[in-house]
Amino acid sequence: MSFKDSTAQFQIVDLALIGPDAAHPRQNIEETSLKSLANSIEKMGLIHPIVVRPGEAGHYTVIAGERRRQAALLAGESTVPVIVRACAADETLEVQVFENIGLGVRSALDARDMANAIQSIAARFASSEEAAQHFARPPTWLAQATAAANLSEKVSALLDAGKITSTGTAVQLEKLARKNEARAESLIDRIEQLPEGEKVSKKTIDHALAEESGRRRKSETPAPTEAAAPASPSTGSTPSTPPWEETPPAAAAAPRSKVNPGKVKLVAEILGLSDGDEEEILVRLIDEFLAMKRD
Repeated sequence: MSFKDSTAQFQIVDLALIGPDAAHPRQNIEETSLKSLANSIEKMGLIHPIVVRPGEAGHYTVIAGERRRQAALLAGESTVPVIVRACAADETLEVQVFENIGLGVRSALDARDMANAIQSIAARFASSEEAAQHFARPPTWLAQATAAANLSEKVSALLDAGKITSTGTAVQLEKLARKNEARAESLIDRIEQLPEGEKVSKKTIDHALAEESGRRRKSETPAPTEAAAPASPSTGSTPSTPPWEETPPAAAAAPRSKVNPGKVKLVAEILGLSDGDEEEILVRLIDEFLAMKRD
């Protein structure tokens, strides 16, 4: 009988009776991610049952859920919910691969939906530090995790209208507004006028942020004692390229990423970040590393 046609039986099973599948494709589990899941199990219990196949002498072998099994052990659980399914040995690997392709049957929440949910939970606590501790994360994580829940009405409207490529782009636009509100407002007005079907990219907003940061650094640098070389005369013409399509000066240009995009996407999935924002990923990795060292 194939896995598809087998009968599923729900049971609560002693965790000690469940063993790993030696041939399971998941051989490497990231420690920080495992601790995060263990924290979730300590708080809420095992939300998704482990799928197992019956073995000898009342024991079971994991088909899907090896990471959950290890996290449950780490959390100190004695029993866990399981779904028992008959599965031939030569079919088990196929089930495990299909369960994990594209995050299997599970899909990450939309970035704004997740941010709103985290913010609602955080509101139950007296401080952001307590809220972050509830999620076993450093306080700086909370601001990053809820950034998409605090978009302005105008930016949210642009995102809903499909004129901004992603939630991460919208968050970057909000960062620009904090640096230079007038420039951000002007940019928003121009984005609103884009023809239907056209949208502004994250790269464009990143360029605007880099240019603004460059201007700030320049304004904060003490003036040289010697007279600067005269600037080139302006042509006086009005540029025809919209501000969000202009290329910032070389000095202010955002550094080109040398990281493999596939690896960036994989790290984003592990951290629960759907947009692959490298800056946000770096902040989260630093926070996770420091938290691990403190532990």
